[in-house]
Amino acid sequence: MNTTLTPAGGISLHAVDVARGVPAQGLRAELWLLSAADPAAAAPRCIADGAVGPNGQLDHPCVRGEGIVPGIYEARFHVGAHLREAVGPEASPFLDVVPFRFRLTEVAQHVHLPFKFTPWGYSLFRGV
Repeated sequence: MNTTLTPAGGISLHAVDVARGVPAQGLRAELWLLSAADPAAAAPRCIADGAVGPNGQLDHPCVRGEGIVPGIYEARFHVGAHLREAVGPEASPFLDVVPFRFRLTEVAQHVHLPFKFTPWGYSLFRGV
């Protein structure tokens, strides 16, 4: 009998405010399934929506693979509102909501999305 378990995979979102040198605690992050590989799956739908924690990560079951299926996803980071809250109402950031669209085919493989931003720009890529 084979007792080897297939890894759960999952999608994790990690945000850092590099201008201030801190994790982006409180930043609203969303993860949307825009279209699933299985046409019977309902799409688009919000998979995760919440505030980034003190470690800069969104704590949600999608990190462990819950609700993750092959398809096209979009992560949305609410930078403008976060900077106004963190810096003050006088903050007039150039960025508002930053979207990142990607395709996921291997659900057993974990996808880590490190998001680094300032009021004027950002970097977002697939990490491990």
